[in-house]
Amino acid sequence: MREKILVIDDDEKITSMLRRSLAFEGYTVMTANNGLEGLKQILDHDPDVVVLDVMMPQLDGWEVCRRIREGGSQVPVLMLTAKDEVSDRVRGLDLGADDYLVKPFALEELLARVRVLLRRRAADKAEQPTNRLHYLDATMDLDTREVFRGDKLIELTTKEFDLLHLFLQNPKRVLSRDLIMEKIWGYDYSGESNVLEVYIALLRQKTEEFGHKRIIHTVRGAGYVLRGDN
Repeated sequence: MREKILVIDDDEKITSMLRRSLAFEGYTVMTANNGLEGLKQILDHDPDVVVLDVMMPQLDGWEVCRRIREGGSQVPVLMLTAKDEVSDRVRGLDLGADDYLVKPFALEELLARVRVLLRRRAADKAEQPTNRLHYLDATMDLDTREVFRGDKLIELTTKEFDLLHLFLQNPKRVLSRDLIMEKIWGYDYSGESNVLEVYIALLRQKTEEFGHKRIIHTVRGAGYVLRGDN
């Protein structure tokens, strides 16, 4: 599978040049012309590396980087800036950027830094224990049966845990009510007919505590889905 690179920059000449060059290197390339659009692309496409310009209208690169890390994403971020000030580099790194490149830059150097970040990300994924599931800032440890959003521990009952486990195994896939009932309660369940709706409400309440955004959504007429929008 080809690695996905997201370029967030309001300079169309830069985004066009990087789109062509990165695609030529074999990457899948996405672009965004402002910070808000870039954040949405991260949620929708889960890129492997983000190339992020600092100076943008509406939402600058520092704020975008802060929100990326605040949301729990560990995607590698390469920041681009026209300023060569130590204080700017320190600020970006303190906010969670992984690397820093000053404009104007040599394309060969940017490509080399992207390769380094991709190798680092692959190594990090290889070191992650296979008994953990992740989606955005949600983490489930199957050994300890602990669930976190960011650094906040969420206390779940057995059924709530099993229900969230099913969603984490199928991110962005719409799960029908019948499928969920079969997987969690079994074929022979004969209890309350609204049990799923009750547990969805409880799970939302617990996973949205401390101001976290909703990740379990209703798809009217189809079922429920784990995704990061809204």
